[in-house]
Amino acid sequence: MPSSPFSSAQAARESVAVRLRELRLDAGLTMEGLADRCNWNKAKTSRIEASKTAPSDADIRAWCAACDADERAADLIAASRSADSMYVEWRRIQRTGLRRLQEASVPLYQRTKLFRVYCSRVMPGLLQTEGYAHALLTLIAEFRELPNDVSEAAAARVDRSHIIRDGLHRVVLLVEEDVLTHRIGDDAVMAGQLGSLLTAMSYPAVSLGIIPRSAPRVMWGPETFTMFDDKRVHVELLAAKVTVTTPTEVDIYLRAFTRLAEMAVYGPRARSLISRAIDSLG
Repeated sequence: MPSSPFSSAQAARESVAVRLRELRLDAGLTMEGLADRCNWNKAKTSRIEASKTAPSDADIRAWCAACDADERAADLIAASRSADSMYVEWRRIQRTGLRRLQEASVPLYQRTKLFRVYCSRVMPGLLQTEGYAHALLTLIAEFRELPNDVSEAAAARVDRSHIIRDGLHRVVLLVEEDVLTHRIGDDAVMAGQLGSLLTAMSYPAVSLGIIPRSAPRVMWGPETFTMFDDKRVHVELLAAKVTVTTPTEVDIYLRAFTRLAEMAVYGPRARSLISRAIDSLG
């Protein structure tokens, strides 16, 4: 049973490997026989079937041709690509800059009815002001040595966030108190961002909970994650984005979110923490 953010991707890869093995067996081929037909080493066949090597599109086409099952190639290639998309290094999806990544997620955001977001270090993207987003994305672009399209990316992020005001979506957000005091940008940027949080709390579709530093922990602070309805979770690691879709794993994040929510304060108590952070700016 999958039990980690990486296991959805591994399970998907193993599923492709099993289907390829079944094709070989149905064709009455040994590993060596398939390798001969594909003109590669037997060890490659073994590695693919053991999920130790991900097959390329060309590998899958050659495999299916060797098994007289060319009609199966398209489905297997699609399944293999889907598995690869579950764990994607940031350098791969950000290599052309940050704007495109913001725009690519718009369809997913539009069709999601309920967002659940937990952040431990930075403001949730859905609540970021353009100034805060620009400062944060500048740090990311510099650290990852990306093309500088920060201004366009920040504007695209803010434009994507209009869904919190359109009445078609519900957004439930939890942030650690440290998020309020981690300086992203200068005092003016932070003041604008914190003031924007106070405004966002008045939106009917938004529920914002803040977990005080002093709250007794019933759940440690995990990695930042966003739940899209009850079907999909994006987990943000330093090096990569992990997409979780296996129901048992999605349920783990739902249970974690429920526990984190128990520690949070809302309404006037949350506003008090935000106001205190604003006052600390001097």
